[in-house]
Amino acid sequence: MEERFIATMIQCFFIALGVMIGGSMIGSIGAFVTGEPPFTYMNRIAKSLHIWAIVAAIGGTFDAISNLERGIFLGSTMDMVKQIILIITAMGGAQTALLIIEWLIQEEIE
Repeated sequence: MEERFIATMIQCFFIALGVMIGGSMIGSIGAFVTGEPPFTYMNRIAKSLHIWAIVAAIGGTFDAISNLERGIFLGSTMDMVKQIILIITAMGGAQTALLIIEWLIQEEIE
């Protein structure tokens, strides 16, 4: 794998992690200001942000779909494999963020 792809993988991981942690924490501040329980809302926000963190990390859905299409229909399997690896890396970042949030709020996120 080339060096640029490794850098993109690392960025994907941390973008997903940042979207999850940042979005959950900022959203829980909003819940606190409105008088709602912040940890409960952090739990709910983390559940709903999971898929969006992955989409944000891979740069939107259209690039991913076009790369997968190119791999399937044009025989460019390396592009398809790279895109799958990026999606898995983004999932890893989102899952790591969920574990950090679970540790922070001491509740299990279902």
